[in-house]
Amino acid sequence: MELLTQILQLIFSGLTIGSIYALIAIGFVITYNITGVLNFAQGEFAMLGAMLAITFVSMNMPMFVGIILSILIVVLVGGIFERTAIYPARNSSLPTLIIITIGVAIAIRGLAILLWGTQPKSLAPFTKNDPINIMNAVLLPQSIWAICISVVSLIAMFYFFNKTFVGKAVTACVVNRNAARLMGIRPEWMSFLSISVSAGLGAVAGIIIAPISGASYEMGLMLGVKAFVAAVIGGLTNAPAAIIGAFMIGILESFTEGLWTSGYKDAVIFALLLLVLFFKPSGLFAKASGKRV
Repeated sequence: MELLTQILQLIFSGLTIGSIYALIAIGFVITYNITGVLNFAQGEFAMLGAMLAITFVSMNMPMFVGIILSILIVVLVGGIFERTAIYPARNSSLPTLIIITIGVAIAIRGLAILLWGTQPKSLAPFTKNDPINIMNAVLLPQSIWAICISVVSLIAMFYFFNKTFVGKAVTACVVNRNAARLMGIRPEWMSFLSISVSAGLGAVAGIIIAPISGASYEMGLMLGVKAFVAAVIGGLTNAPAAIIGAFMIGILESFTEGLWTSGYKDAVIFALLLLVLFFKPSGLFAKASGKRV
């Protein structure tokens, strides 16, 4: 019974952190499919969202208002990033574009140190955080918030890209960029939209995790790296697969930390990444045709 309780507890933890990775991983997938760019500043958007929300709430702003305002500001930052860094270099080589995103990530991290310092900060839980006991395993309401908000956000993204005119225009650019241009769709504006939406998803992820693990200027680095690993494992061109990869990473990380040692959790994740790159570089769930989904 104790083993079952421990396993259930680790599953709860894995699903919580996996839901965070899923939101950021989807940002990687959206950006890569539309622009062909691996945006390594994606994790910093999560950090910005968390730190801004903490700042607004500390100014006695209602939490809901502070959260919405934080997300909107990060969406704006994402749009500025695309127009000032990605768009001017759109004809550059892929390594150049990746270096640009890494440089922007470092710059955002440096700005965060100037604004908020190096000390970790915390955000109050969204609701009363009294533990819920399930078969002697503890589930915090904030973890439920994290999983539910992530699921709702992912469903909203699916609806946006498959049921709305703008979303279908974005999808058209993914399927055939040149044909979309002939139909009057401007891929350049779709690039702006995709990175802005990805930034907003990152902000949501950072705000969700802030009450659970706190927030600091450096939190975006590992969040971004783990989400990138999840996206690669699932397949960078397949959004549902990236989500599955994110939950796999979250659960594997939780079980490694709980049943082995926390010192090896990152090593295990990166070992899995290397195995996937060696034996199935297109991703575990990539379709044989290579068609983007």
